[in-house]
Amino acid sequence: MASTLLLDKHVQFIKKLEKKRDSSLAYHMTAHLRMNGVYWGLCALALMEAGDELDRDALVEFVLSCYDPSTGGFGSYPKHDSHILSTLSAIQILALKDALDPTDHAVILQLQLPNGSFQGDRWGETDTRFLYCATSALAHLGALDRLDQEKTISWILRCANFDGGFGLTEGAESHAAQVFTCVGALSILNALDRIDQDTLAWWLAERQVPAGGLNGRPQKLEDVCYSWWVLSSLSLLHRLHWIDAQKLEAFILSAQDPDGGGIADRADNVADVFHTQFGVAGLSLLGYPGLAKVDPTYCMPLALTKKLGIDRPFQQ
Repeated sequence: MASTLLLDKHVQFIKKLEKKRDSSLAYHMTAHLRMNGVYWGLCALALMEAGDELDRDALVEFVLSCYDPSTGGFGSYPKHDSHILSTLSAIQILALKDALDPTDHAVILQLQLPNGSFQGDRWGETDTRFLYCATSALAHLGALDRLDQEKTISWILRCANFDGGFGLTEGAESHAAQVFTCVGALSILNALDRIDQDTLAWWLAERQVPAGGLNGRPQKLEDVCYSWWVLSSLSLLHRLHWIDAQKLEAFILSAQDPDGGGIADRADNVADVFHTQFGVAGLSLLGYPGLAKVDPTYCMPLALTKKLGIDRPFQQ
């Protein structure tokens, strides 16, 4: 079990993933996550100070090949329908590669419903994830002034629960990942003062289990990805010190693959790029040496969000 971050192995793990363009069933079965996966890998590399390890032109070409001219958004793969999840990832990839040009904001704004919620695409499913993605995308594009901010904030507040947490919609169970989407959106909209921060931070701190890891809701197993969803929210609430950072760091490091690189959801499971990204980002929030600082509002390198002028206050 590794006690330090295996930076070189994780960089190589991500680079190998980028080359797996084959005809296997697994490759094509995950096409719906391809744009997200590229963002996860590229952002992890940037936080590990290895952002230039992937070919910039090839990345930009891939993103542009996923543009859907019928909507103005981006799909997860060429010829896939656009969705707000892949649209945000596309914008983040272009920002990471200094290739972000203003795009049509209408595709994002048109996804907002009269009650303030956001649907992910034209098919109508709503989720607080989609609201966060829309808000973050507009911030990256410098177009937040186009958003009905009060209507958006009001919907987020309607998704709050008695325990301080947030669900995917009004009345849904509190979940740490949905908490991040709501807290992150409120951070972007400068509205964190509109929630009960102590109650929410208490609920988040309760996500740490005796072994040191964090779970997404009560009575669930710990998972490395919640090192991001929980920690980022606590950082934005300036209560990062409410969890045992040393025990959490040890848990994340225990989930590394010492042979092939990458980080899994927990020790002895198979590593993947999703958990690698959020494990590295969690360690960055904990101040792990050798990593670039991450912005907890956007899960992007802090130096980049400062350059874009969109960074928000948080506890470092």
